[in-house]
Amino acid sequence: MPIFQERLRVSWWAWPLPLLGAGLMAMQVHMGNPGLRAWLPYVVLMPLAVLGMVWLGRVRVRLSSDEIHVGKAHLPLRFVGEVEVVTSDQKRKALGPELDPAAFVVHRPWVGPMLWMELTDPDDPTPYWLFSVRDPERLKESILKAKAGELAAVAEGS
Repeated sequence: MPIFQERLRVSWWAWPLPLLGAGLMAMQVHMGNPGLRAWLPYVVLMPLAVLGMVWLGRVRVRLSSDEIHVGKAHLPLRFVGEVEVVTSDQKRKALGPELDPAAFVVHRPWVGPMLWMELTDPDDPTPYWLFSVRDPERLKESILKAKAGELAAVAEGS
């Protein structure tokens, strides 16, 4: 059972532009080839625009009691070190001059804040994860609580 789960869907305000673009392209083909098959570009391009927007919003962020998943990547919480919230204002700097090329990054421009997680696995060359999430404060608190519970379970087992 996930402690935290969020899908990074494309915001409603981003949908009209691709749909309008697909409609305009279909209209151009229609104008160049009128007749019985004039409906074909609409039938092909409009669903492609919708599928493209759904595909862009397919990334999920999920936290369980011992692991965090971002998209297809997953990381055991025992390898998570420091966790910081990157606000919308700090995002440009974090993705620009401060970005380590070896970092794991999942950026969605329609999601404002991000979460920065340090990795403590000595065998992993990735220094940190930086990923978009709509509610980074709640995820940070959930990660810290899950880690505390995990550390308490390890201490009890010793």
